[in-house]
Amino acid sequence: MGRVGVLTNSVMVCAPLMAQSVEQMVIDMQSARAQGADVVEVRLDYINNLQPRKDLETIIRNKRLPVIIVCRPKWEGGQYEGDEHTRLEALRLAHELGADYVDFELKVASDLIEELKNKHRTGGKVIVSSYLNGTTPSKENMSHLVASMQATRADIIKIVSNANDITELERIFHLLSHSEVPAVAYSAGERGLISQLLCPKFGGALVYGSMEGNPIPGLPTLDSLREAYKVECINSDTKVFGLLSKPVNHSKGPILHNPTFRHANYNGVYVPMFVDDLNKFFDVYASPDFAGYSVGFPYKEAVVKFCDEVHPLAKSIGAVNTIIRRASDGKLIGYNTDCEGSITAIEDALKEQRYINGISSNSPLAGKQFVVVGAGGAGRAIAVGAKSRGARVIVFDVDLERAKSLAQAVSGEAQHFESLAHFHPENGAILANATPIGMHPSTDRIPVAEATLENYKLVFDAVYTPRKTRLLKDADAAGAITVSGVEMFLRQAIGQFKLFTGRREAPKDFMREIVLAKF
Repeated sequence: MGRVGVLTNSVMVCAPLMAQSVEQMVIDMQSARAQGADVVEVRLDYINNLQPRKDLETIIRNKRLPVIIVCRPKWEGGQYEGDEHTRLEALRLAHELGADYVDFELKVASDLIEELKNKHRTGGKVIVSSYLNGTTPSKENMSHLVASMQATRADIIKIVSNANDITELERIFHLLSHSEVPAVAYSAGERGLISQLLCPKFGGALVYGSMEGNPIPGLPTLDSLREAYKVECINSDTKVFGLLSKPVNHSKGPILHNPTFRHANYNGVYVPMFVDDLNKFFDVYASPDFAGYSVGFPYKEAVVKFCDEVHPLAKSIGAVNTIIRRASDGKLIGYNTDCEGSITAIEDALKEQRYINGISSNSPLAGKQFVVVGAGGAGRAIAVGAKSRGARVIVFDVDLERAKSLAQAVSGEAQHFESLAHFHPENGAILANATPIGMHPSTDRIPVAEATLENYKLVFDAVYTPRKTRLLKDADAAGAITVSGVEMFLRQAIGQFKLFTGRREAPKDFMREIVLAKF
């Protein structure tokens, strides 16, 4: 593996600027530099009442870092609707005035580039771009497109698609790693996020990031590129780990795993992966580069059948939250770190209370009524863990048959979710929410009747965004011990780190410091 923690690629971080006035564009250029951009993409087509010479002179005179000048027409997905001759003259002028890069669409590029290179032999570089509608083309069609773009004598080529599925991005990675000239290629939208984040691994020239306060769908923030992902340290040897989930925008895994990899001097990157079809995903991403995964909602049960081998604990639970691609043969091995992560968090909170009272036992869950809300992957892990500690488990779920299946596996009782509103737990019972109820943005909901919270000794919520859910706040007010999903998240992540890195010991204190500071 390559070295970790040092700059190992030549990728530049670019901030797209879409202000409607030149004055704001100049302000945004300065902000982008302060936030970590190496270069800015100035979109002239967004400027109201564009005055090409005056506005370009202002932009180039005030630039504090390299600029890419773009004036994207409507027919290529941009905002410009004016005269085509005027648009091209503005781009010629940008090149003449000393713009570092000028972006031309493939449709108009050939003649213009020949003219500019003959006229300004020492001028800025020319980018030739193509914006694709619909599904990302096949590798064969993509290679034909690249060949036609290279034939224009472009200094850099740029291809932007709009992927309908994460598996299409593999064609973009193939393009980046095989292009004979510097290339920029990515897919817009949430499913295209990893085309930005993994660009440095496959040799891309630019990775785009949005500025603080101006989010752009499918783009990471400049701050995350520099702080969480540190894209300047990603190289061709970097192992890829990811969260398989739908959706993925709630995940804080990258904030924890990426700094931990660097702290341990391990050359890996952890990225969110918006997956629609597990079968297609595992079929396409079969390379050793994709070394392991966390598994999130709603796939923890469904993913089991895609594992070549399943650890006995995960098999007994019927859910996998961690997958490792075994280096020796490429097989996918499934594990579950949710079970011990959640149960030890609950046990430790109860033990701490017992020690205060001068009492201790092997497991404070023994004999307790343990109410599990949700019979999905997380609920299964919690229920099996509770059963292993001698608790009496009751499972509630909107799907009664699923609740019955889990209850049978843990010798417990099953009830429909609707009956939870009228359920009265035993005094001293344990409540564990393993549903998304209360997760951002729907943070005002709780899964149980508020009046019953005073009967619970401890309330656990697997939701960790927000850190202190309404359920935990209400339970705290009712006098219950509360355990946040953040604690479960940390503990299961510690288990995952060991699996991801080939049994290295996790830097637990370092990981806890990150969670306390960032979550």
